[in-house]
Amino acid sequence: MDIQSIKLRFGIIGNSHLLNRAIDIAMQVASTDLTVLITGESGTGKEVFPQIIHQMSSRKHGNYIAVNCGAIPEGTIDSELFGHEKGSFTGAHEARKGYFEVANGGTIFLDEVAELPLSTQVRLLRVLEVGEFMKVGSSKVIKTDVRVVAATNVNIPEAIEKGKFRQDLFYRLNTVPIYIPPLRERKEDIHLLFRKFAADFAEKYRMPPLRLTENAITVLENYRWPGNIRQLKNITEQISIIEKEKNITEDVLRKYLPKTQSNTKLPILYNQEPDEHFTERELLYKVLFDMKKDITELKKIVIDILDNEQDDDARKKTKALLIKHTADDVDNHLNTKNENVEIVHTPVQPVKEEQFHPSEIIEESLSLQDKEKEMIIKALDKHRGKRKNAAEELGISERTLYRKIKEYKIR
Repeated sequence: MDIQSIKLRFGIIGNSHLLNRAIDIAMQVASTDLTVLITGESGTGKEVFPQIIHQMSSRKHGNYIAVNCGAIPEGTIDSELFGHEKGSFTGAHEARKGYFEVANGGTIFLDEVAELPLSTQVRLLRVLEVGEFMKVGSSKVIKTDVRVVAATNVNIPEAIEKGKFRQDLFYRLNTVPIYIPPLRERKEDIHLLFRKFAADFAEKYRMPPLRLTENAITVLENYRWPGNIRQLKNITEQISIIEKEKNITEDVLRKYLPKTQSNTKLPILYNQEPDEHFTERELLYKVLFDMKKDITELKKIVIDILDNEQDDDARKKTKALLIKHTADDVDNHLNTKNENVEIVHTPVQPVKEEQFHPSEIIEESLSLQDKEKEMIIKALDKHRGKRKNAAEELGISERTLYRKIKEYKIR
């Protein structure tokens, strides 16, 4: 069976190289009993690949059980996977078989495997190594012959460093890795998927299918799709139901695409938690490099504004802001060998014909909190105190903005 036949059988749409590579690996490994670890972002369709592996293996006539490890409470996960004896815990009124016993001779798919508690990871490791386990409340060893396919959207090496996942279990699961690419890495497939979903919803709701203009297709393919295929399908359904005009333009499509922080042109507020392995010096340089990039973009925006600005007072204020935040100052700080040296700003070279005031020296704090507070105040001033609009401008939620206003005591 070739890749195209697999796509038709399991409803996979797309022709990207990365997608075809993932399908090819699944086909090659299906005939073995090797453990497979499927990685990829949420919404990329990881759940289809264990079915491909099972249906193309010698175990296809055995049981196939899919388990969402993240949806089972920690207190009952061992019982669900390995079973329990009567009276082994409160509420255990009778003995019960676990998934590994029921799936004997077949395949078990452990979705969100990184959510397993550490105690359960130890039990799973034993199953993978020797094919044995014990029910909860029992001392009897049970043999099982199960093919394990696991999937996760978590960066497991990072989870290992934080002590949330066992390294030996990772190596045991990762015998054959399969990477499912996100939509932004397979742009050529996005319009194909949209057309398929649009046709399905047109048939379901008895209406004409959606059609995109050329500009709308460009917008569709350039959007990042953080929710991947699941998000694309939901948005296609929304447009199918709400829009009466089925010829969708760029402006109509943009109304349904959520704004993400990665798409904004404003400087990013650096509020991420630092990596515990960074030294303070390394973290400072990382912040400064990010600031330099954002300030360079800000300069370009300000220069464009200056070209069209008619108010002389506004021109002067804007130029002063440009002097204060020039990326050249960040370069000066990055090149210094003394961590405690205060930043002394040098005059900026002219942008247009007019000259900036020479020898202006500004001492500026590089405190992240000060920068964040400054950007929040500017956003609130710009939108005349409307928190909803200011939050959208900053790329944060209105709730987060409200918390920051209280934290910094902004009036």
